[in-house]
Amino acid sequence: MTTDFRSTDEEQADEAGKEGEADKSKAREISWRSKSIGLSALDVDDAELMHSWQSDPVAAHHVGFWPRPLSALRERIERDIENDDRDDFLVLLPDGTPVGHVALTNQNMVDGTAQVEQMLAAEHRGAGHAGAVLDALVDLAFGELPLYRLTAKTHTDNAPALAVLVTAGFAQEGISRSACLHRGRRHDLAVFSLLRPEWEALNRPRAWDA
Repeated sequence: MTTDFRSTDEEQADEAGKEGEADKSKAREISWRSKSIGLSALDVDDAELMHSWQSDPVAAHHVGFWPRPLSALRERIERDIENDDRDDFLVLLPDGTPVGHVALTNQNMVDGTAQVEQMLAAEHRGAGHAGAVLDALVDLAFGELPLYRLTAKTHTDNAPALAVLVTAGFAQEGISRSACLHRGRRHDLAVFSLLRPEWEALNRPRAWDA
């Protein structure tokens, strides 16, 4: 995986598929909630859904996913559940429809640092969910966890993701030149960060205010 924050536009999926996804998720326990989305702990049974999202060519381009079998993804999710330095969530709309995945990875509770990862399903991009998801995750990191610094990375040509990060209060620290290889090309990564005092100064409702 070569980048950690994803947000791009893509074609709409069929309605029947979305209804089926919603039915699977309505009974899920919500770990964290904001006004427009809920976060539910990622489970092994989500592997098939995650695999379909990662197979999206636009996500693969911006993230640099290497095609992996479903069984390998299932094993990775199961392994990550036991990993104390990361928290993975399925993003749900109020009606239970799953729209993406978000995570706090590389958590270091001594230094108070973690990294943000986000991926939205193709049919749910461009609807304003990316900003709501990021705000909710940031509120979790600073409002419930003893974190002080969050980082995020994305390709420098991923304009939607760059805009979402800036709107959420993240500051660009610099560019990692030619930091990843994908489809025969080197890509630069924009490096962003958000500190706890900067989050405290943001003039917006917190997730728990909803």
